[in-house]
Amino acid sequence: MIWETVRLALLALRRNKLRSALTVLGVVIGVASVIAMVTVGQGSSQSVSASVAGLGTNVLALRPGAQQMGPGGSQTARAFTLRDAAALRDLSVVAAVAPTVNSGQTVVAGNVNLATTITGSTSDWLTVGNWTLLRGRAFSDSEDRSGAAVCIIGETVRQTLFGNADPTGLQIRVGSVSCDVIGLLSAKGAGAMGQDQDDVVLMPIRTVQRRLLGRDDVTSISLALSDSVSTDRGIREVETLMRARRRIATGEQDDFSVMDMAQIASILSGINSVLTGLLSSVAAVSLLVGGIGIMNIMLVSVTERTREIGIRLAVGAEGRQVRTQFLVEAVVLSLVGGVVGIAVGLALAFVASIFMNIPFAPQLSVVILAFGFSALIGVIFGYFPARKAARLDPIEALRHE
Repeated sequence: MIWETVRLALLALRRNKLRSALTVLGVVIGVASVIAMVTVGQGSSQSVSASVAGLGTNVLALRPGAQQMGPGGSQTARAFTLRDAAALRDLSVVAAVAPTVNSGQTVVAGNVNLATTITGSTSDWLTVGNWTLLRGRAFSDSEDRSGAAVCIIGETVRQTLFGNADPTGLQIRVGSVSCDVIGLLSAKGAGAMGQDQDDVVLMPIRTVQRRLLGRDDVTSISLALSDSVSTDRGIREVETLMRARRRIATGEQDDFSVMDMAQIASILSGINSVLTGLLSSVAAVSLLVGGIGIMNIMLVSVTERTREIGIRLAVGAEGRQVRTQFLVEAVVLSLVGGVVGIAVGLALAFVASIFMNIPFAPQLSVVILAFGFSALIGVIFGYFPARKAARLDPIEALRHE
């Protein structure tokens, strides 16, 4: 009996193919939007977690200025110095310290140039940032101390300036400084905020300070804690030392901030989840619109087929059978829209993951939920037109033109 009802429903829908297709389109858009948003959001969260995890779980970042919420971000405060970094290196809880400065420069090799950001730091920058060398070597202690004109480049810089050639032993010009390439970093890909981590040129910090910036400020200090040291203990000891070095009296607010990379990852993931939820909620509204479209079309269908309904009722069909047929038609429309919407949503998410360079992370639970919701839409918005058809008076229906 049910299969006969389904067959009749499909025949009725095939009689108005264009109208049925346009009705299904509303559900397709709704389901596809929700699945695409959630999948892309999940991929973004995984990308953020992986990027921060790549720095290690015991990594701290120090910046001048007290961290604040809202516009402004942080208070102005005097910069760090290399002496601050040296003092931090003497702490027993610290395994590696990387003072850092940045300078936007044009890098030239032959007749090819690239605008990029130069990172000035020490060899510890590789340890703290969990970088590995594909070729070449790190800075020597003497190169760190003297500010030698040497550099280590990332994969993006290598591809732009040298193609697939081995860059070690070659020279590039950074601004007005000729620099020997001594190492090539292994590729890391996109970072937590979507930036290209491989677009990097690392030089000794004293070289950048003296020859590119003309000042001895340190923008930030990153440090890796020893394996046996908890993050809370590390933060306490770092804050105590920096308060003493910056002569901050008891009761006064710190004029610097110490951030735990694991906490930053958690905050970024939380923000990403909230944004994904909001966008998915907006996308889900289109499912509601699609359901209203189904109800509208089914009401039109009931009006158009009033005489057909009257004949069926007159020859002995029961009201529940008529109601079931129209309800099945509405459910079929929504289920077809759900299946197509799932396929379209996953395809859109896959394309977006390629362009955004994030993992493709579909969730089976979301796919099942979207499919179930599309079926529920058909039942809810198809019931009223189906009930209206079942309650038609056979005599009045037969008189309908």
